[in-house]
Order: sequence, then C-alpha cells, then structure tokens
Amino acid sequence: MPSCSPDCCLFQAVEIVKVWSEDGAGKVVEIPADMTARDVCQLLVYKSHCVDDNAWTLVEHHPILGLERCLEDHELVVQVQASMSSDSKFLFRKNYAKYEFFRNPLNFFPEQMVAWCQDSDGTIPQSQLLQNFLNPSSCPEIQGYLYVKEPARKSWKKLYMFMRRSGLYFSTKGSSKEPRHLQLLSDLDDSNIFTVFTGRKLHNAPTDYQFSIKPSKTRGDCKELKMLCAEDEQSRTCWMTAFRLLKYGLVLYKSYSVPQQRKTNLSHFSTPVRSVSENSLVAMDFSGRTGRVIDNPVEAQSAALEEGQTWRKRSQRMNVLGSPSPLHPSSLSTVIHRTQVWFHGRIMREEAHKMIIQQGQVDGLFLLRDSQSNPKAFVLTLCHHQKIKHFQILPCEEDSQVFFSLDDGATKFTDLIHLVEFYQLNRGVLPCKLKHPCTAVAL
Repeated sequence: MPSCSPDCCLFQAVEIVKVWSEDGAGKVVEIPADMTARDVCQLLVYKSHCVDDNAWTLVEHHPILGLERCLEDHELVVQVQASMSSDSKFLFRKNYAKYEFFRNPLNFFPEQMVAWCQDSDGTIPQSQLLQNFLNPSSCPEIQGYLYVKEPARKSWKKLYMFMRRSGLYFSTKGSSKEPRHLQLLSDLDDSNIFTVFTGRKLHNAPTDYQFSIKPSKTRGDCKELKMLCAEDEQSRTCWMTAFRLLKYGLVLYKSYSVPQQRKTNLSHFSTPVRSVSENSLVAMDFSGRTGRVIDNPVEAQSAALEEGQTWRKRSQRMNVLGSPSPLHPSSLSTVIHRTQVWFHGRIMREEAHKMIIQQGQVDGLFLLRDSQSNPKAFVLTLCHHQKIKHFQILPCEEDSQVFFSLDDGATKFTDLIHLVEFYQLNRGVLPCKLKHPCTAVAL
C-alpha cells in the first residue's frame, strides 16, 4: 500500500459557501469540511471588522418554503449546505436569544408547560429545570395545545402535544398520556425546527406564532414538513427551545459556557481573530510623553468628562471659524447618531418589529429610527418580556440649543448618543435598560 507523503496529508478539501447580509450583499468564503458555524461566524466577524460578542449566527433561510433557523454553533456548515435546495441560502445575523434560556430559564419555560413524562401530576422544580433537560437519564417533557396543519389541506387541527427526547407526540384522546393514546408526529434526531416567516395568510394559520419541523435530509419537499402553530409567543419559544435542548443537550451548554476558551483552528484565518469586550477597555492618559493607565475610577470619570467638554468646545470653535459647510452645534447633535450601529434611519414600524424578532426577543434589545409621524422626532424600539414597545424621542429647545428627551423634557440630552448611553446605565422611564443594540452589518 503506497504511503502518503507529509504534503499530501496536509491537504484538505475546501468548499465554496456564499453568505448574505441583511442589506442583500453576499460574500463568498472557502471553508474546509470540518468548519463549524461558529468558526464561519468568527471569520465573517474578522472580515467585516465588527466586534465578536458571541451573538453572531448563520441562518439557514428557505425563501420558497418560508422557513429559517439559526444554525447551532457546533454544526458543520458544509453538511448543512449539502441538504439545502438551490434557492436556499445562508444569512449572517445577530441572535441575542441564542443562549438566553441558560441565563433566564424561567422566562422560556412556563411552569404549566413542563412536567415529568412518567407522572402526569408531577412537575420539575424550577431550580432543577435546566439540569433535567441536560441530564440524559432524566425525562422532562413539554406539554400543551398546538395547532397542526393537516396534510395537503389548509385546515388546522388543535391537538394536545407532548415533546420528549424520543420525539413530538399528540394525544388522540384529549390530554391523555396513556401510551395507547399517543401517536408520534416527528422525531428530533433527524429533524430541525424552523420559524415560519411568510405570515399567517399563506397557510391560513389560526395565529401568528407558526413554526415547522423539517426532516434534515429533505431539500424542498413540502409534503414532509410538519406545520405547527402556538397560541402565543411565549409558548412557541418554549416548544422551540425545548426541541434544541432535548436534541443537543450538553453540546449547547458547552457552546454557551466556554465561547472564549473554545480552541479555534487558526489555519482557517489569514491572521488570528481578536474579540473586544467592554471589560478589556481601560482609561488612558496621553498627556505625558508616554501613555499611562488610569487606575483610579474617579480620575478616569473626570478625564472622560473633560475630554467630552473639550470635544464640544473644539466643535463649537470649528463652527465659529467657519468651514465649507459649517455645522451648528444643534445641527451636529441631530446627525451624529447616524454613525451608530443601533440607528436604522427611516425604517417603518413593521421593519423594526421584524429586526427585533429576527435578532432574538430578549430584554433590552433595541434600535432607534426616524419617526414617521414627526419629522423632527425619533423612536426608540425596545423589547421587554418578549413584547416590542415604542417610545417617542422628542426634540426640545433651551437657550437656542436643541435637546432630546424621552420623558417630556424631565431628562434632556444634547444628542441621541448621550441618551442611549444614559439608558444603558439607567432604566429611567423605560421598562428595562438598553442592553443589546439591534445591528445590521454589511459584509
């Protein structure tokens, strides 16, 4: 048998994968067969010069079927692409809710929907909720009513369903758990769960909270899709999260718990990928010949305030001196926010809703946009308790200077950046602090 030379052993076949951003632009990347979705996201983060906060995901998007799902970090992208139809594509998008259930499990699993499958009257203590999902020897189940689309018809049937490690079942007799009354609707191992984004009219769905279970090997055949519909957003999120946990278990927890320690194969990248977090930033003083780190927090805060005042004086001085197109300070305050990732310009309320839903309905996910009703005002769109709320930001003038306020002038800010920074630290009149900017990055 001929031996393989060292150079031959180092060769690894690569595949061509095209990834699309929210603005419709695409980027072609060459990846090896063993590259995970997380690795591809790191590569795109590096190439797009954006911060890696472990919220980036690859989305498997099927426009004809009207389905999409976020790939799990550990999934091999080449394998997923092999099961996709020619019209399907990968999207590069934020998803802050990817592992949110590990941080706030009670928000994802309503007590009435979780039980022991061995005992119809038993419940899982909330403190042990995730442990029971992650422990292969335990038997948690999700239970409740779901609407199921009948095959080859536009009618839906309301059935009592049970999701277990062995699959998703429905009861043929009310809410009975007796084995003779349970029929398997779909297994978990050879299927994936998708959100339906085409709207309720296309399928004549009874509610807006649709999702679908699709066999992994199926490319574009609608016949094998299981179309389902929940009563509300919380129950749909519960079913879909339980599907992921029961299917992958500890693999998901590993992806969540050690993202920074995960060993990345640097041969995938031309240079090492660096990630930046707020904790890695320090205050510096460059007034001397060499810079020094400011350790004293009081001194650091004082330096920041002084720098901010100096910046404003400099901008005012430039306006006084004149320029080809001088900006008045009040004019500057109305445009400076357009450089921020959380500002999305003249998008409609419906588009803002869509972006928040796509990037995960977690508390504190937000964006700012131009007001449609008041050309001088802005709107803060914020997610709280899986509900999307809108708050108008009105301009107000004082001593010939324009300020912005969320609370009818009680708290005023010179520009929208200051307003966002304040509400990132203080809840104020909002239901929660601003935590996660809804971001669209161009590839």
